[in-house]
Amino acid sequence: MSGHPQAARTGAGRAEIVSTVLVLLLVGLAVFALWPRGADQADPTATQRVAVPVGDAELAPLRAAAGLPPCPTGAGGPGGPLDGVTVGCLGAAGEVDLGAVTAGGPMLINLWASWCAPCVEELPVLAEYAARPGAVPVLLIDLDDDPRAALRLLDDLDIALPSAVDQGNAVRLALDVPPSLPYTYVVDGGGRPTRVDPPVPFRTADAVAAAVAELSPR
Repeated sequence: MSGHPQAARTGAGRAEIVSTVLVLLLVGLAVFALWPRGADQADPTATQRVAVPVGDAELAPLRAAAGLPPCPTGAGGPGGPLDGVTVGCLGAAGEVDLGAVTAGGPMLINLWASWCAPCVEELPVLAEYAARPGAVPVLLIDLDDDPRAALRLLDDLDIALPSAVDQGNAVRLALDVPPSLPYTYVVDGGGRPTRVDPPVPFRTADAVAAAVAELSPR
């Protein structure tokens, strides 16, 4: 008689262990599903906007139609977050050394993409500001995008601003850019870029001028 209660207790103990293990596994799976992912573990759908690199031959007719001004150049200067960051020129074949370009400041850098509706609304405002006497140079940098779509959009909107394209996330990493767009940075005379905050798309050229005056006083 004394052996039966012991056997019952042993069976119950094993059942409790199995139940505990199952609960821990379920909790672990839930934590893994909800755990925030870094840039290398982002939602796969987020990378679908990044186009496969397109050759210059395919871009040539689109570049001719868009008629963008030449990409800026620079002689370099003090090191900054964009020092050593090189991206492609959107309007022509070649590359843009952002460290050298921004070293002379002041200037305005706008990060945008053709799939970003607020970016599309903001582009004409930036073009209006850039056409004003005394405006600082404006450089558009197309991120996470198909350069063909970017060129077609600039052509449709008749935006004639120097434009670069970054398909390798170099700018995002250098400036620690959040995943959304658009973002605008004002580079001061020392080549130091400061993000316009709050990052609300510009609605008027006066707002652009005010941001430049605040973040890069002359």
